[in-house]
Amino acid sequence: MPSSRRTFALSITAVLAAGASFQAHAQTFPAPGKPIRIVVPFSPGGQAEVIGRRFGMHLSESMGVPVIIDTKPGANTGIGALEVQRAAPDGHTLLLTNGLTHVTNPMMRPKLSYDASKFTPIFQIVGSSTVLIANTSRPFNNVQELVAYAKANPGKLSYASIGTGSTAHLLGELFAQKTGTTMTHVPYKGSGQATQDLIGGQVDIMFDGFGTAIGSIATKHVKPIGVATRERNDAMPDVPTIAEQGVQGITSEGYIGIFGPANMPPDVVTRLNNELQKTLAMASVEKFLRGTGNTPAGGSADQFAQKIAAEVKVWGPLVKRLNIVLE
Repeated sequence: MPSSRRTFALSITAVLAAGASFQAHAQTFPAPGKPIRIVVPFSPGGQAEVIGRRFGMHLSESMGVPVIIDTKPGANTGIGALEVQRAAPDGHTLLLTNGLTHVTNPMMRPKLSYDASKFTPIFQIVGSSTVLIANTSRPFNNVQELVAYAKANPGKLSYASIGTGSTAHLLGELFAQKTGTTMTHVPYKGSGQATQDLIGGQVDIMFDGFGTAIGSIATKHVKPIGVATRERNDAMPDVPTIAEQGVQGITSEGYIGIFGPANMPPDVVTRLNNELQKTLAMASVEKFLRGTGNTPAGGSADQFAQKIAAEVKVWGPLVKRLNIVLE
């Protein structure tokens, strides 16, 4: 089966068929006093960890057990993903990640350390937005000036990403392709380190999630160039979209969500989904998420699976067209 299809062989089937053999023997969830560990496969300081800590705090209060946020960066989310894949499907070990793990990695990496089909989608926390940001000293302030600079200095411009094969990487390649420019890709293990080097001038530009970029933009450590969404973001309405500035087709409206290992008992999935939905419905949480530039999502586990399948259809043709194959 092609990897793009294998990616969501898990889709709705994984939710509906999850854990038939476990259902009759499912223990009380959560087990009294046993922590729930949420693995975040990115470096500390990124938007996934920030969102995870906010939801972990409320989940601990509502479920009556400790919730631990455990960052496990490396191998383009592979280290954390494999750890969760191997965990017992009892709801006490979860994965908080974005589309890199279950969408783009399986398309581009024939030798993944984990199997993207062996997970249970549980809950989509947000639809994530992306913004193109630049080092403040660079001589461009919008897309037109950026393209002009890149063409006048072929190969000189560098762009950071949170990892090879990440959405940030794909957007950088797509931007270069659509604008006829040449840029050097500099991958990092997470947004925090990439942002530090962007601020320090080691790299020039970066596509980053609003959740991490908005703080650096607000403090003027970086400057926004354009929003990679169909419409302007409510958290930063003065920043035009990239399309408004003349470059069409540079959009990324992905997700951040919660997964468990394969074969989770449906009642455990439902319990977690319900508790996470309650957290999302809190006015303070919604305000927090919108303040990071993300859009609260929610919905059932089935709907989350459908979202991921839709993302595969969006990025599959691009990966094929760019012929990206990674080790």
